[in-house]
Amino acid sequence: MRVSHLVGLAASAVAVTIKVSPDNGKKASPLAYGLMFEDINHSGDGGIYAELISNRAFQGDQFTPATLSPWEKQGSVAGIQLTKDTPKPVSPSLPYSVSVRATVDGLDEEVGISNPGYWGIDVLPQTYTGSFWVMGDYKGNFTAAFRDAANVNPVYASTKIQSRSVDGEWTKHEFTITPDAAYGHKCRFALTFVPEKPGQTLYFNLISLFPPTYKDRKNGMRKDLMKAIEDLNPSFLRFPGGNNLQGHWEGSRWRWNETLGDLENRPGRTGAWTYFNTDGLGLIEYMLWCDDMKLEPILIVWAGLYLKGIVTPEEKLGLFIQDALNQIEFLTGDASTEYGAKRAALGYPNPWKINFVGIGNEDHFSAGMDSYNKYRFRMFYDALRKAYPDMTLLASTVEIADPIPEDVVLDYHDYGNPNGAVRNFTLWDDEGTSRNHKVLVGEYGVARANGNEVLWKDHLARPWWIASVAEAVFWIGNERHPDKIYGSAFAPLLQHVDQYQWSPNLISFNANTSATTLSTSYHVIKLFSNARFTEVLPVDNSAEYNPAFWVAGKNAHANKFLWKAAVYNVTGDAGEVDFDVVFPGAVEGSSAQLTVLTSSDPLNENLLGEADVVVTETRNVTAGQNGFTFKLPQWSVALLDWSVVA
Repeated sequence: MRVSHLVGLAASAVAVTIKVSPDNGKKASPLAYGLMFEDINHSGDGGIYAELISNRAFQGDQFTPATLSPWEKQGSVAGIQLTKDTPKPVSPSLPYSVSVRATVDGLDEEVGISNPGYWGIDVLPQTYTGSFWVMGDYKGNFTAAFRDAANVNPVYASTKIQSRSVDGEWTKHEFTITPDAAYGHKCRFALTFVPEKPGQTLYFNLISLFPPTYKDRKNGMRKDLMKAIEDLNPSFLRFPGGNNLQGHWEGSRWRWNETLGDLENRPGRTGAWTYFNTDGLGLIEYMLWCDDMKLEPILIVWAGLYLKGIVTPEEKLGLFIQDALNQIEFLTGDASTEYGAKRAALGYPNPWKINFVGIGNEDHFSAGMDSYNKYRFRMFYDALRKAYPDMTLLASTVEIADPIPEDVVLDYHDYGNPNGAVRNFTLWDDEGTSRNHKVLVGEYGVARANGNEVLWKDHLARPWWIASVAEAVFWIGNERHPDKIYGSAFAPLLQHVDQYQWSPNLISFNANTSATTLSTSYHVIKLFSNARFTEVLPVDNSAEYNPAFWVAGKNAHANKFLWKAAVYNVTGDAGEVDFDVVFPGAVEGSSAQLTVLTSSDPLNENLLGEADVVVTETRNVTAGQNGFTFKLPQWSVALLDWSVVA
């Protein structure tokens, strides 16, 4: 970073003249801005996956025992117990259930169970869709209801469901419930019945409740979160991780074939981020997400490394390579193939297209680099390349050792501090960084304050404005090199503020769907991602970069020229920078739109439910003899947009 040049420019206030060339540009990547998703911070269960019931099926495994928490008994004469000794389970995947037993006195009072959801349930005047499985002879009615968090006030809304339950068999019951008003986000759900005899016992499992979902998908996604993501105009989805793909121990990795089909056939697993995953958000749900937002799927397959440093030996790796091939055939094969037929049988006859597959995740960590270099990457690469010669394959780290095939894309991840992000503006200027390989910036975000160089220590709770401006500098650096950079994704994407494992995050939320909070970094990405280049153009500058950084290009589809910029002065000098931007064909009197993002303090952050600290100013700028003339302050991000007049 040329600090001396930065100081001189800020102090002198001499205008920077930027002349954008009409020719000799580079084709822009259509994947410039995208998404990285894994179930972390309850971003899946309790987050974007719209299921409202926590621990809906009493799932557990060898690492996380099944439990009743957070279920509670409903009614003073009820007893509830986690049970595995029923005559038979709902399915082999869901061996546990809850038994509800009425005491000898319980003949007139409703008994049952209640659930607080994921730190609350947002009850609104809309139709909720639910279901539950029950076993035991009962001829009365079940009541599904919304109640207050303390479970003491009158029922907010309820519906009756006629029982079809019998002894020895599980029966699925479905219902809808429509409250007449909004009752807040600290509600709970109750499922009850009036006993027909003293000591009557019924068994319940897979108790599910959904609000209206994004695109009205069954087993779908939370609307407010998906709308916020959609507004980013993303181009790709990298999934399902991330560390959550890998798992900590043998047997805990994400298994694609156990995330398919009816919910009663999904056992779930202990995730990598301290909580159990239902896998209701499974492989097909990810693909439907891609369909609904027109995203390029970037599928990451497990490559033989667990987070605890357990490495799959070379002689056993073939089993997992075949599993990856089966997964890809499931998605892309027609109904004549073994796994394509399995997909078609689930109701999806048309294959998907998978153009990008990543081999593992961050294999330079967890003592994985040596085996990744020696055999794991190459064995996966050879098998995938043979089966899919046109597929783009990614190595999970830029630290992979040479030699590697020249068609391999490198996956770059970084969670640094603001000054480091600004230094990375020139990261791709050096041919040695990517070694002539294209790069996907699969995970990026400023996670620490300046002066903190320790990856896992003292993370920011939320993006600061200074961090977001620094990220803008990095995004601009990426866009300058579309011949090298496929695209970039901020990570993590989502954070449930009531329980999270990593910060900062792009979007924060809780059970209150009206309180979803867009971070300062969200605003930067939204501005840039919605102003896409089709061609990145050369520029002739009267001054070097620092403290201002920029990139220019055109969008042929919209017939416009675009210029993106950020001002980040590492000295903290508050001086403005003057600009004259000259677009090809823009004559004196031409009018462009200038959008500038600022905040009153570089340490400002957006807090859940509070006022947005990012100020967005949009105004028209008229070209003079020297082009479009304007000033940008310290800690600002800008977009200049000029539509060519035919």
